Amino acid sequence: MKTLLCDCNRTQPLDGPALSRALAATPGASADGTQTVHSLLCRREAPAFQRAAKSGEELLVACTQESRLFLELAQATEGAPGLAERPIRFVNLRERGGWSRDAAQATPKLAALLATAQLPPPEPVPGVGYRSAGRTLVIGPAGAAVAAAALLADALDLTLLTDGPDPTGLPQQRDWPVHTGRLLRLQGWLGAFEAEWESHNPIDAELCTRCNACVAACPEGAIDLSYQIDLARCGSHRDCVQACEVAGAIDFQRTPLRTTESFDLVLDLREAPAFSQHQPPQGYVHLPPGRGEAQRLQALLALRGLVGEFDKPRFVRYTQRLCAHSRNEKTGCTACIDVCSTSAIRSEPSRKGQAGTKPPRGPAAAQAPLQLTGGAVVVDPHLCAGCGACTTVCPSGALAFAAPDLAWQGQRLRTLLGTYQRAGGRDALLLIHSEGDGARLLDDLGRAARLDPDLHGLPARVLPLPAWHTASLGLEVWLAAFAMGAAQVRVLLTGEEAPEYRQALGEQMAQAQALLHGLGWHGEHLGLLEARDARDLADLDRALRGPTAQGIGRPQSPALPSAKRDALELVLGLLLEQAPALHPQAAPAPEAIALPARGALLGSVQVDTQRCTLCLSCVGACPEGALLDNPDRPELRLLEKNCVQCGLCQRTCPEQAITLQPRLWLAQAGQARRQPRVLAQTQPYGCIRCGKPFGTLQAVEAMLGKLAGHPAFQGEALNRLKMCGDCRVIDQFSRPHEQTRITDL
Repeated sequence: MKTLLCDCNRTQPLDGPALSRALAATPGASADGTQTVHSLLCRREAPAFQRAAKSGEELLVACTQESRLFLELAQATEGAPGLAERPIRFVNLRERGGWSRDAAQATPKLAALLATAQLPPPEPVPGVGYRSAGRTLVIGPAGAAVAAAALLADALDLTLLTDGPDPTGLPQQRDWPVHTGRLLRLQGWLGAFEAEWESHNPIDAELCTRCNACVAACPEGAIDLSYQIDLARCGSHRDCVQACEVAGAIDFQRTPLRTTESFDLVLDLREAPAFSQHQPPQGYVHLPPGRGEAQRLQALLALRGLVGEFDKPRFVRYTQRLCAHSRNEKTGCTACIDVCSTSAIRSEPSRKGQAGTKPPRGPAAAQAPLQLTGGAVVVDPHLCAGCGACTTVCPSGALAFAAPDLAWQGQRLRTLLGTYQRAGGRDALLLIHSEGDGARLLDDLGRAARLDPDLHGLPARVLPLPAWHTASLGLEVWLAAFAMGAAQVRVLLTGEEAPEYRQALGEQMAQAQALLHGLGWHGEHLGLLEARDARDLADLDRALRGPTAQGIGRPQSPALPSAKRDALELVLGLLLEQAPALHPQAAPAPEAIALPARGALLGSVQVDTQRCTLCLSCVGACPEGALLDNPDRPELRLLEKNCVQCGLCQRTCPEQAITLQPRLWLAQAGQARRQPRVLAQTQPYGCIRCGKPFGTLQAVEAMLGKLAGHPAFQGEALNRLKMCGDCRVIDQFSRPHEQTRITDL
């Protein structure tokens, strides 16, 4: 790959030879072209770009500001491959470091950004399709609905739904279908909305000819040009009924009529939206009164463009057998349902504990909602906005972000941090930001630092890492970055994140920080930064220049697996190997690191052995194989590394003998948690007739206590509860006087 550098009219100090050496030392990176630093690549030196474009090599241009110009120039260059055949990539060095106050020391960071930009793109994932013919429902007051319809009518097929009188009124000419009524239900997504409303006004908008006879006849003025009757003002003279006798559009005795219709798009002009979640379905636009003209036009233009066929990635991948939502009609983990801001994930009570449906194959597989076997969770891909928060909070990894996956994120971290360190960088702060508002905010900070002497810009040790959404990267990624040499991780939040995401990220960061502090590393390693617009740039600038924290002594470069729990175990192993608290010369380490209960995904379970009967119902309920039995003796065992703290065992236990214990167990330098250990055990109870073991003493005693008053177990019959199954049958048929004949019933 050939890289073209430009210092933007000599406003940023780019050291071409140093960048070339750093890239040459990075496995898989290319230093081709980095020896030369251009100053006006987009203007006077454009022929250099054209020569590179004609060469047919893969191209990386270190300028995002003029990306459109470069793409047009490549298409206009004779002999250059087409963009579909040879895409051109772009990377921003200027606002990400070249315009900061310590830009002269930013060479390690800039080399890391170049090496990361050269990585192959992630593998494509299946898509989710939408089809919209433009049939649009406009909901709101008559005047506002008509005004909006006038701007949309040439592009969309409109239907208006108004509720109640409006002095602005409807136009005399009937250009669109108009319904009156109260919206009862709205559900669906782009191309598949279903609306239900109830018409309760005496005037039927479909029968009304807008002749205005009723308006003129009403002595109270209760009817306006929206052709709806204000019932609070109506004096029941019924002059309007007589005036409309021929058309028959007015009937005060009419039964409210419910109507259900399908639409592709919905424009809601009411004060309160039809959807309460943070992220409404695609194809639904809420434009309440009071919005500025610019926002109004932007929303209407966006709506006009939603006609045709559209695709988006299927962001989330599922491993059905791992879901810890429910077993045996008991509910355990609800983290994904609680955090989803689009209502794309729901529990299916009727399916708790049942086997999942066989997934469809072929094209239908990408469109069908997925159900997790035994987990009773349904994820609707059409409602999913791809934030990835569900994958961050999922303790088992049943939900995993697929666009891109964890393995690709690990490769990106290895390249970014490894290149930075090999080029001499130290104490890296990894700044995770969104590709949308987060990237724009960093652009604003870079530009402001160029002009404002009081601002620093992104420091040389701050490595920006763009993500589709900040909520899609969680604890396993943050800890992996620390193991790879990042001293700190910060997540930049803007106005894009729902409140649920902020809470979830904060809880996961509390887990990660507790682990690092417990393992002996000092400082504030993880944190959330919040900035919404230019007014917050000064605070953001100060926060990014905060003190560093103690990092790992020997950075590692593991290849992260795609499975979340496997990646987490790999990273924990690397951290345990170098943990200051476990160093032979350190003070005695604690037995375990206590973790916060909220958001916990590591831990143990405590069993009250006085109450436990070893019925082993918890073993059957555990979806992760953390609780185990012993086929040779009555034992309940725990493989602690598998426990995800879902609580299914606690809710299933009939004796309420189980308590969750969020922690990281440090016994044997953390290796003990990888081996099963006994939580409860007892001697087997032998049959009083043949001596064969068939249960435990606690279970038999509990059974005797509960059934002692039952009519079938009185006198000597109670002893049958102390027998194995075979001996119970033999004993019952050895006592003819106790037998009951069918003819006696």
